[in-house]
Amino acid sequence: MSKDSAAPVPRNVASAVVIKDKDVFFLADHDGGIPAGNQDGFGLYYHDCRYLDGYTIRIADTPPNSLLATSDRGSIATFESTNEKLQLGPRTLPEQTIGVTLRRVIDSAARAVHDVFTIENYSVEPHDIPVSFSFESKFDDIFEIRGLHPKRVGRARTPSWHDDVLVLAYDGADGVRRCLEVHPEPVPENRSSSCLEFTISLGAREHGRIALSLRIVETSAPHRAPHRDVTDPAPVAEQLDRRSLQWLDDSAAVSTASPHLDALLQRSLLDLHVLRSSLEGLEFFSAGLPWYGALFGRDSLIAALQTLAYEPHIAEQTVRLLARYQGSKEDEWRDEQPGKILHELRHGELANLNEIPQTPYYGSVDSTPLFLIVLGEHATWTGDLQLFQDLRGAVESALHWIDTYGDEGRNGYLSYASKSSKGLGNQGWKDSGDSVMNADGSLAEPPIALVEVQGYVYRAKRLIAELYARSGDAAIAARLRHEADDLAARFNRAFWVADKNFYAIALQRGNRPAAVVSSNPGQALWTGIVDQTRAAAVAGHLTAADMFSGWGIRTLSTKERRANPIGYHLGTVWPHDNALIAAGLRRYGFDREAIRVLDGLVQAARHFEHYRLPELFAGFSQHQFPAPVRYPVACHPQAWAAGSVPFLVTVLLGLAPNAFEHRLDVIRPVLPTGVDHLEFRRLRIGDGSVSLRFRRLGDDAVAVDVLESRNVDVHVEPHSNLVAH
Repeated sequence: MSKDSAAPVPRNVASAVVIKDKDVFFLADHDGGIPAGNQDGFGLYYHDCRYLDGYTIRIADTPPNSLLATSDRGSIATFESTNEKLQLGPRTLPEQTIGVTLRRVIDSAARAVHDVFTIENYSVEPHDIPVSFSFESKFDDIFEIRGLHPKRVGRARTPSWHDDVLVLAYDGADGVRRCLEVHPEPVPENRSSSCLEFTISLGAREHGRIALSLRIVETSAPHRAPHRDVTDPAPVAEQLDRRSLQWLDDSAAVSTASPHLDALLQRSLLDLHVLRSSLEGLEFFSAGLPWYGALFGRDSLIAALQTLAYEPHIAEQTVRLLARYQGSKEDEWRDEQPGKILHELRHGELANLNEIPQTPYYGSVDSTPLFLIVLGEHATWTGDLQLFQDLRGAVESALHWIDTYGDEGRNGYLSYASKSSKGLGNQGWKDSGDSVMNADGSLAEPPIALVEVQGYVYRAKRLIAELYARSGDAAIAARLRHEADDLAARFNRAFWVADKNFYAIALQRGNRPAAVVSSNPGQALWTGIVDQTRAAAVAGHLTAADMFSGWGIRTLSTKERRANPIGYHLGTVWPHDNALIAAGLRRYGFDREAIRVLDGLVQAARHFEHYRLPELFAGFSQHQFPAPVRYPVACHPQAWAAGSVPFLVTVLLGLAPNAFEHRLDVIRPVLPTGVDHLEFRRLRIGDGSVSLRFRRLGDDAVAVDVLESRNVDVHVEPHSNLVAH
């Protein structure tokens, strides 16, 4: 491909075996390698650079036959392969004579991946087994891989050997030299420019070992010649496992009568652990792999919101981190404005060169109200005003942005119109270019005011009003409540489409409704902005056959002209969208509908490896296919997908904290279908904690037993049953 030709667009990562630790992550094929020349995003990544895009494993020049590939431990992967029928000189080696076990461990502290291959001879005769490995890298930036920036800007060096270490190197145009070092043990018998060749002599029933440490070097200083250093990955793996167990021990825990729901909940929490990253000493959830392994305002905030009942500290750190990067000036290249919360922050070569605006980029209309929502919800769980007091200036700037710069349409609604030449045309969570449309199929015209975003503003102002009131600022609290009520009244007039009996997805230029049936009004339900008299109509639309696939609620009705079950935002199912919608259904009393949404997601998760819900999946119905159809380039793991079911469990149980009063209200608790009892342990409310058991008494009745309570009063709605122990 020439430097100026169009970059290929990734095709499929649905089958990738993914592991991550902090800022290093690896997507492999099922034999543990990386298909040479792949356009699919397979590879080894660090700081938005793919350090390895080809890694082939051969037995006598033949690919192994993959038998098993698993990354259930998050940062550790295991692969099992065997040989095809091979000709070894005059001898024929029958298939399935040799076993190859690869154990791969991510070692973020060393910026390395440690691969240990165990080759075992299952036959009763000795064999000399040729094994080879080859490596290649173009050191592509993630934006090049995604087809968003075709121009190559740096210079790749010819692979070279130093002290039996293979070095792949790239001199970036940003002055950073990026290298991948391959450290082998033992030293290969033969080697070429980027290939290592071994002969493993195995007696009957014997096994041999080859270890490779793949080390990432990123430096602006002159690169020093490496010395071979192969790390024993066993202590690293033990530490990774300890950290995973510690994360689970530190988080609130849910156990149920359903092995499927339990497996899904544990996978979700482990995926969130894997997606933890840090910047400037503060932790956040990276959005998802491979495309969004970075700080994202919207995604990181929603994942933090979803996990407040389980681990509230990341929410606090995420809010503090985003406040540090809050917009301070008007910059059209980055869609930055004073008070605005970022959309995305990148650290790769293209970002360093300012070839892309993600340095950070602020093209998100909803990150700012979500920032306020998470700050407000954090206070209800922790009973602590310190975060609000520390960030009061950032709060006031965010509110000012919403009311001034954010009103692009000058109609009193938060809206967007991108000004950046490389910015996003759509700036809500459905940020693909064709995601907001009219009933005739034409695209909505900016400025665009999304229906759910007005709900975010409503909820943000109500929550922040409470914090001002608790801080003694009654006048500001009253003003924010008045603004929220006024917004709700105007919203319910302007966004309602009478002939659809539903809310428009957005208002566009000239205050014209974009009148299609979409999932967006379901998120408006979650915020509480929807008029009570219209909630039943919204719930009915969302759970009708054109919207509900059986696995979940689609992003767009199948009756709309642009409907596409495999279109990114045109009819697919997104777990996080469903979780927020189900929370909205619960808010307005549609409990059975909310349970139906959770049941669909649990059923869907059973068909994905390790119960891992991906970013999204196709919108085909259960009647069309017996399993959910994968979306080819969906992130997995993905933060707000992982947070969806843990969040939904708290929603169905009706957990409503009031940590300022050392109180937990349990409002209309319901249980998922097929779950007769559930325990929620180590639930933190302020400086106290509580453990609860929920028991089904009948079709609708649920008893709540307080198993343990420390400095928390538990109150259950009168029609439920409370038993204290």
